[in-house]
Amino acid sequence: VQLVESGGGLVQPGGSLRLSCAASGFTFSRYAMSWYRQAQGKERELVAGISSAGGSTNYKDSVKGRFTISRDNAKNTVYLEMNSLKPEDTAVYYCKVRRSGSDYWGQGTQVTVSS
Repeated sequence: VQLVESGGGLVQPGGSLRLSCAASGFTFSRYAMSWYRQAQGKERELVAGISSAGGSTNYKDSVKGRFTISRDNAKNTVYLEMNSLKPEDTAVYYCKVRRSGSDYWGQGTQVTVSS
């Protein structure tokens, strides 16, 4: 299993970013996917999740209405569209899949929201 995140960077408050997570080594379309984040000095937290076919999503309350998770099963990729970014969104963002009782993580991509 390999998960590779991309799309992070430095953005001003109110700006937008689109994160991508390219998956390989498993049958992507059979598994739900999740985005987590970890701010410096804090625990990793769930940001958003999406079902295997993409028909069901869930979000952390503080990102509802600003973030959108989606997936393209033909491209084995899950996305996180982030709008109206706030300084408190600053963190390393990770994608995760749970497969056969084990969690697999990508290496993470840094998102910094600052003026």
